[in-house]
Amino acid sequence: QLQLVESGGGLVQPGGSLRLSCAASGFNLDSYAIGWFRQVPGKVREGVSCISSSGGSTKIADSVKGRFTITRDNTKNTVYLQMNSLKPEDTAVYYCGARRYGSSCSMEPRVDYWGKGTLVTVSS
Repeated sequence: QLQLVESGGGLVQPGGSLRLSCAASGFNLDSYAIGWFRQVPGKVREGVSCISSSGGSTKIADSVKGRFTITRDNTKNTVYLQMNSLKPEDTAVYYCGARRYGSSCSMEPRVDYWGKGTLVTVSS
């Protein structure tokens, strides 16, 4: 069964850090670009960052630029999102998605596979 599983979410104080992981099972992630997305109730799912299948190309949303970093380890079939200097407005359910996308990536929420999400809450 093809699955993406996110982990690493939780409650953190403003200014804190979290590292999210997106692990694949049933298929090799190295053929897919991976995106991280987030969604709050009542709003559309928005792209946060993405990374190409090789890791050579990344994109980052302006709202998190300088604070979030996306990386991948294809030997572990896992993609990471390092989140630093977290703000209350970063509170959301974070999802990863996999999509075949050539040598680049996209932050549009149109993917082949979705994970079920992990909740990040930034609050004092």
